[in-house]
Amino acid sequence: MPLPWKGQRNDDVVGAPSSQRGAKRVRGKGVGRVVKVGPGPAMWARRAVLVIVLVGAAVVPSRAISQHTPGCHGPTCRGAGSVLWTRRLPGSWMAEGGLAGTVSSQGAAYAAVNSDVAVVGFGSTVAAFDTRTGHALWQTTVVGVPVGSQIVGVRALSDEVAVGVQPPPGSHARGRDEVILSATTGLQIRIYPSAPYGGAIAADATSTVIVGPHAVTAYANNTGRVVWSQPTGQAQEAWRVDGQYVYIAQTSGGDLGPFPVHAVYRINLSTGAEGTLRAGGEGFAGRLSGAVDGVMLFSGSDGVWAYSAANGKVLWHRSPAVLELTDAASGTAYLAANNTLTGISALTGTVVSTAPKAVSGSLYWVSEGIALGLDQGALGDAWGYRVALHKVVWTSPPLPWPHFFVDLSGLGGSANPASSIVVVATCAQLGPVAATATSPSCRQPELVAVQTKWATGP
Repeated sequence: MPLPWKGQRNDDVVGAPSSQRGAKRVRGKGVGRVVKVGPGPAMWARRAVLVIVLVGAAVVPSRAISQHTPGCHGPTCRGAGSVLWTRRLPGSWMAEGGLAGTVSSQGAAYAAVNSDVAVVGFGSTVAAFDTRTGHALWQTTVVGVPVGSQIVGVRALSDEVAVGVQPPPGSHARGRDEVILSATTGLQIRIYPSAPYGGAIAADATSTVIVGPHAVTAYANNTGRVVWSQPTGQAQEAWRVDGQYVYIAQTSGGDLGPFPVHAVYRINLSTGAEGTLRAGGEGFAGRLSGAVDGVMLFSGSDGVWAYSAANGKVLWHRSPAVLELTDAASGTAYLAANNTLTGISALTGTVVSTAPKAVSGSLYWVSEGIALGLDQGALGDAWGYRVALHKVVWTSPPLPWPHFFVDLSGLGGSANPASSIVVVATCAQLGPVAATATSPSCRQPELVAVQTKWATGP
């Protein structure tokens, strides 16, 4: 995924920055708007910190207005920022302060969305909703895994839902399992062995591709037999998917320690055909942190390096810089440096936009040049920020204690590049603070679907 940096799950979850201090006023369409920003740590650093349970400041219990609706239809619901539906979330949830927002009391929760289904997983439970209407489709418990296993990732692929399940600490069971469910019925189809930071990365009507402990393998959906398999050496932690290819970084030490990346395997997700990309000199600089528009992005202490995914040659280098976001729709990489968030054409290295770096502290996803931002707390909301124009172009209704789910691979989480809908967890009504807790329980946890683009269909 970007993948995973060592010690970090594939599907880490983040919320919006908390403090109003240092808030930056951004003007859009002639209307002043306050965008709350934090002290400005890099996005990857915030995500790494959020692998552990965040302890938020105590919040005084109160009631927020629920946006619950059976479904939003017609012209009034076509605009970006519209709340299409809300649905009650199963399980026990809490309203954390700070970055977390509405979080599961049963450990980390994970989500995924595509044009057909929105899925939330936590503990051993998976619940699915129709993306267009919010109607509950099914709820199931994963089986066939060691007792005490926990869900550590969810992805909504073509016709199926892939659920990453980690065995309990100290277990002698094999590493992470990838449990495949039918997206239509929730019925469990089969279980595949997976790398700790791997899992299902592609699927179609006939096969599913899994990043396993020592190989990338395509399995037939109907029988589970191996269709093709490409060995990749040590357990995989650094990989990215871009279009029809997965790029897997290999290091001289076999992991993501202090060793340089000496080669990248480029594997066709349809055929399994593999090529090996090598950089001159001491290898690729830094760690594989992104792949977009046929370009591999590596991040390290010397900034961000871009390499051709066709031949491994250096395309451009920016230092100092930290990769914040990538926009697959426009082929843009957003780098933070020198108090500026700079949009760079991934292919040419040309600057296509700039924005104040402080804004990046509230941004979590970008598509076609419009980034999604979140404000936190009881009066939280979502907003769209057009980076090139420095403008907020749409704002959602209130989303109390919003929680954005992030899968660093881009294959799961609250947003999907192929969809115009983002899902977030919210808390419409707070409960009491338990004696052993620092934050109140949530009496009314909800999954909220927000339209991020103007709808053009019927």
